[in-house]
Amino acid sequence: MTSSLLPTYARADLAFEHGEGVWLTATDGVRYLDFGGGIAVASLGYGHPHLLAALREQGEKLWHTSNLFKIPQAEALAERLAAASFADFVFFTNSGAEALEGAIKTARKYQSACGRPEKFRIVAFKGAFHGRTMATLSAGGNPKYLEGFGPPLEGFDHAEFGDLASVEALIGPQTGAILVEPIQGEAGVRVGAPEFLRGLRALCDRHGLLLVLDEVQTGVGRTGRLFAHEFSGATPDIMAVAKGIGGGFPLGAFLTTREAGKGMVVGSHGTTYGGNPLGTAVGGAVLDVVLAPGFLDHVAKAGARLKQGLLALKDEHPGVVAGVRGEGLMLGVELRPPVGEFVAAARAQKLIVIPAGDNVARILPPLVIDDAEIDEGLRRLSAACAVFDAPALSEAAG
Repeated sequence: MTSSLLPTYARADLAFEHGEGVWLTATDGVRYLDFGGGIAVASLGYGHPHLLAALREQGEKLWHTSNLFKIPQAEALAERLAAASFADFVFFTNSGAEALEGAIKTARKYQSACGRPEKFRIVAFKGAFHGRTMATLSAGGNPKYLEGFGPPLEGFDHAEFGDLASVEALIGPQTGAILVEPIQGEAGVRVGAPEFLRGLRALCDRHGLLLVLDEVQTGVGRTGRLFAHEFSGATPDIMAVAKGIGGGFPLGAFLTTREAGKGMVVGSHGTTYGGNPLGTAVGGAVLDVVLAPGFLDHVAKAGARLKQGLLALKDEHPGVVAGVRGEGLMLGVELRPPVGEFVAAARAQKLIVIPAGDNVARILPPLVIDDAEIDEGLRRLSAACAVFDAPALSEAAG
């Protein structure tokens, strides 16, 4: 059957019609254990009663008014995010890419507001992924994603992730900011060491730059902290979040200090849908759960259990698993067989994992996962690994 969807995705021949907790039920009735979370979006799993209640309550009242009027739900969520973070101001968007666009604009506008309009360049990193708009593609710098779209947006210089010397070498009179993911998700769950992030903060302070963090994938509890930069103690000036903040509802935001945001005055930025009553009501419900006492401790413990189990898989299947990386429930399995083949083998075990760079399979389950579900997922991962073990391959060849 021919689809009317633009063919920009090589979609698996699989569709889901129902979800509950960390489980998805396909249209043929088969249940899958979800270790992908819609690419870290389904932070509280599927059918969470508190999110459903917030969605129903607000949905029966008012969905949208536009930002020409005050939106109490957005005001309340912004206040909570600011209180739980470094920020003074929040701007809500519909997606992570939009949040990054706003963060980039805010960093540039800050330098202009300070009388330094020439300082528009931003040091970003090889392997980064910040979105699919022209600005965020240019910030990521991946030639594969930029091909055919004309010249990239001017103003981004790309350093080696984890290498402070390569960052400092790129800082010049036109540099105004540094943009970094604390953990590079798309590149293969490459973790920025605490000393690296602290070093970036020090470089920004020394050269009058802003530190801009992309926590679209790492934020809102994914790593066992509300935000991943908390592990390092390196505080940003601007930060983008999305994915898990809406628990599946399209919602993003960028957060900024009063100083870094001082150039963003009336008329300097806008959005039609961003921060509407329905989206921010759901975002508030997500924070109710994530900020509840003990929840982030649960994520940290679940992540430790899962990581320990993945390391055991490495010992059990050394010809398949080369290593394990990540923090909390944002983990990556370094593979020896091609990641695409491994993802397919996991799917055959009714387990969903996400491919990434560096031949890594991302493990991003909903944060509500329990011990029994972790153990079941590890059992299914082991069965997927067994497909690639030498004896299994020999038997298949025979």
